[in-house]
Amino acid sequence: MHVFSSFLQGVACTAVEGRANHYLIFRWSRKTSKHNKHSGGDGEDSETMKDYDDSVAFLGQWGRFQQVVFFLLSASILPNGFGALSVVFLADTPSHHCLVPDVNLTQDWLHAIIPMEVVNGKQQLSRCSRFRLDVVRNLSAQGFIPGRDVNITDLEQEGCVDGWSYSRDIYQSTIVSEFDLVCRDQWKQPFTSTIYFLGVLVGSFFSGQLSDRDWKSLLLAISLPGLLYIPLWWFIPESPRWLLSQGRVEEAETTVRKAAKMNKVEAPRVIFEDYSVHADATKTHPKEQHNVFSLLRTKNIRNMTLILCLLWFTISTGYIGLSLNTSQLHANPYISCFLSAAVEVPAYTSSWLALRYVPRRLSVFCILLIGGVSLYFIQLVPESLSELSVALEMLGKFVITTGTSLIYAYTAELYPTALRNTATGICSAVGRVGTSIAPFLLQLSVYFKYLPYIVMGTLAVVSAFATLLLPESFGRPLPQTIQQMHKRESIKCPFITRREHSKPPVLFESRL
Repeated sequence: MHVFSSFLQGVACTAVEGRANHYLIFRWSRKTSKHNKHSGGDGEDSETMKDYDDSVAFLGQWGRFQQVVFFLLSASILPNGFGALSVVFLADTPSHHCLVPDVNLTQDWLHAIIPMEVVNGKQQLSRCSRFRLDVVRNLSAQGFIPGRDVNITDLEQEGCVDGWSYSRDIYQSTIVSEFDLVCRDQWKQPFTSTIYFLGVLVGSFFSGQLSDRDWKSLLLAISLPGLLYIPLWWFIPESPRWLLSQGRVEEAETTVRKAAKMNKVEAPRVIFEDYSVHADATKTHPKEQHNVFSLLRTKNIRNMTLILCLLWFTISTGYIGLSLNTSQLHANPYISCFLSAAVEVPAYTSSWLALRYVPRRLSVFCILLIGGVSLYFIQLVPESLSELSVALEMLGKFVITTGTSLIYAYTAELYPTALRNTATGICSAVGRVGTSIAPFLLQLSVYFKYLPYIVMGTLAVVSAFATLLLPESFGRPLPQTIQQMHKRESIKCPFITRREHSKPPVLFESRL
């Protein structure tokens, strides 16, 4: 039941997030009129699309309409963090060992019945085995003392046939202790997280501490408030720019007129005159419909899409992997989660600054390279310097979190209007595959403690150099047609010298 609810929760969270991202992607644009006039445009599509910002200029930059939409979109994202990262607590594994039933054992044998084993160079009680209960019971009844009369290492062991005893120092219960997802069933623990993120994957195609910390109460507390956000689907308007790209001019004008009324400005009699003429022409001569296969038709677009999918996969895997690993950073998982969350505040601030002032290709290259190197270095840190290991992991989390914001904007800027939402959806879906794999990736630490860091670091470094093969989009016109996209620089080796004639960047934030 919990697995099924996790799947549905993932679908629901992505539906709301997809609506928000869909709107924001089509709002992200630059002032292209001057660039297009100099370049001569690319036919009727570019001539009609390039005047969009001029058509809605009467609304102003930051009126009441823009403010309301912005805050509603921001609010719609809040429940996603609760749902996605709740598994840090819900699926955490408390300390445990085999349950020993009350069979009148002496205190000496009660303490000795669980064998000791070495894990990562440290001795600890075995989690999955005990000495055979019937043998220990006989030895105890005869008055033998373990370690003095009996060499306990020679005793036969058995599995936890009577279940497990879990520590309640931190949690009253988790799904692990509730359903005994340990030892032979340990694979089910990351599988629960994977099911949630598979729900997120399906959704992408359709685009405070409680008194006991009981996992059922926690799951209920973070799930129910999400129902309050469902009406936002009808309160948040569709992007006028996207409506125009679909030829739905009347709907776009209706949305803009509502915006004008909220901003207390007077709208012109005809807002999108050129678009109306273009829409009529489109009805007579229907334009080509684009879909996911349009991303694979030409070599340039196909290579760019594959590289972007790799970037999304790497960033999503790294972000979720490091987020789910937070409970292992400190003895207190709440402190660990706080540290992991706190580092995201400056990370998103950095992404905002990078979006405004730093070229996209350079930004993504640097964050992936720094993230990969920091994760590699964790294995070189001595056990006595655990704080340094935490610092390196937090550095990796910082740059990867910065990348999650940059990659949305970078992807949207590289594709024309007709393909933008489809491309972002496909890349996002590939990223969700990475989030689904991340819980199992962390289980590689069973074989080698640092193996998850090595895998994530390798992905980051490879992706960093793959980024150099992408076109630059910073300070350049947002492509409105596939023809404009093809006129951009081809994907070539960046170390081959070539001449470039580019104008200084002119940034502009669209009004809608």
